Amino acid sequence: MDEFTRRAIIQASLAAVGTAAVPRIAIGQGRKIIRAVGKIDVYDPVVGTSYATSRHACQVYDTLFGLDQQGIPRPQMVGKYEVSDDKLTWTFELREGLKFHDNAPVTAADVVPSIRRWAARSGLGSALSESLKDITPRGEKTFTLELKERFGLVLEALSWPFIMRKKEAETDPTVKIREIVGSGPFKFNEAETKPGAQYVYDRNPDYVPRSEPPSGMAGGKVVKIDRFMFVHIPDPQTAVSAVQAGEVDFLPETPMDLLDQLSKDENVKLEALYGGEIGLYRFNFLQPPFDNVKCRQAVLHLVDQSEFLKVNFPNPGYYKACASYFACGTSMENDANTDWFKDAPNVEKAKQLLKEGGYDGRPVVILQPTDWLNGKVAAEILAAQLRRAGVNVQLDAMAWAGLVARRAVRGPQDQGGWNIFPSSIAAADAAFPLGVLQQANGDKGMWGWPSDAKHEELRKKWGQADSIDERKKIAREMQDNAWNYVLYVWYGQWVQPSLMRANIKGMLKSPSGYFIPWWNVDKV
Repeated sequence: MDEFTRRAIIQASLAAVGTAAVPRIAIGQGRKIIRAVGKIDVYDPVVGTSYATSRHACQVYDTLFGLDQQGIPRPQMVGKYEVSDDKLTWTFELREGLKFHDNAPVTAADVVPSIRRWAARSGLGSALSESLKDITPRGEKTFTLELKERFGLVLEALSWPFIMRKKEAETDPTVKIREIVGSGPFKFNEAETKPGAQYVYDRNPDYVPRSEPPSGMAGGKVVKIDRFMFVHIPDPQTAVSAVQAGEVDFLPETPMDLLDQLSKDENVKLEALYGGEIGLYRFNFLQPPFDNVKCRQAVLHLVDQSEFLKVNFPNPGYYKACASYFACGTSMENDANTDWFKDAPNVEKAKQLLKEGGYDGRPVVILQPTDWLNGKVAAEILAAQLRRAGVNVQLDAMAWAGLVARRAVRGPQDQGGWNIFPSSIAAADAAFPLGVLQQANGDKGMWGWPSDAKHEELRKKWGQADSIDERKKIAREMQDNAWNYVLYVWYGQWVQPSLMRANIKGMLKSPSGYFIPWWNVDKV
């Protein structure tokens, strides 16, 4: 493709979503602006669970603690804290200089409902709530967290809720907030944001960063650019070409088949900003056939991870098949109850389990995201694997936003129901079993609604453990049970580097793909 044709395609794509190059001119040539490819369907980080929502929220809001590059919680909005000898009473004091984008000071009265709202929808928050006696403001800047039993992950838990104003924080946690006003290093510019096309964030001149050097989500959040934008470019190839042409500066996930070609382009560079992802197939536990454990076990024996990985990631240096429930290369990785992995794919075993599970030939509905390449391919490959075992498969293709709406449906297929869909999480998050995807608390949990009392008991024990060695022992028990119960099935683990212009400097690595910080970043 010649340069003229390539630029014409890029401009046509950008114009189609209403962005083109106009925003660059309209705000002045002298300002530093970084454009990243992205689309935000949900702004509220309590209601939304996607990477896009979290990547939006971490620019606008701040957190009490921040996880550094190694996943260790460090004080962020908190200035100092104390814990009682019995570790049941924790007292936190906010640091100086915190104020919302409307100039109102951040107070404990904002913090407490923000924690409560987050906890109502978060797996880690739910675990904290089970051990919580009360959380109370003690003046303008101080709040106290009282536990009825010890909880070993208090600081980790307080690294996740984004602190909102009291009026937003008191919104029903199932209802999206209407105003996006945080206290973070960027202000959300609603006036220039065009949903579905571009999302605009301006440097917050009143933000007071910490003095420590930045690391992950911790340390000083020093903003070096004037404006950051997400620009929606739905086609991955067009997005890559846009980065190469300088129309945008950053693409969070690079198509793997283009890595060799892109590594030779001096105008761009590739960086792995977090420790990789692991793909999973999520079951609907309320509807047949996967309401029966034998049918879920059949999928475990049927899936050949290498089939997806070799198709989607031509370079074997970027992927691996993984049998650990806690992902591979993590602190909780273990080999308990993984004989199925050594034997997979075993089509005859899968057929036997489907028969024992009472599968009657009814259609199995797989939700297929069309605008997320990994998920699109994973759904197609799963459909082929299930058909080899005699399963009647129905692929329902839709954009990710449609899938998010559809997965909330609990009813049967004739009422819009579903059976399985592909997703993925950061490997670091897979190693942290208190997340929402690892819940098995039935109707109280997230889409799929698995229910297993032993799994929930082990999750609670893991959260109460005081040492990593104790958590590792519990992790083996949890994995042994999880691969019998089959909460979900992995389809492979990979590292997918980000693509950016060569003049982008200072990108921070994060323990989780949920966050890509835009502080510390410069465009030189």
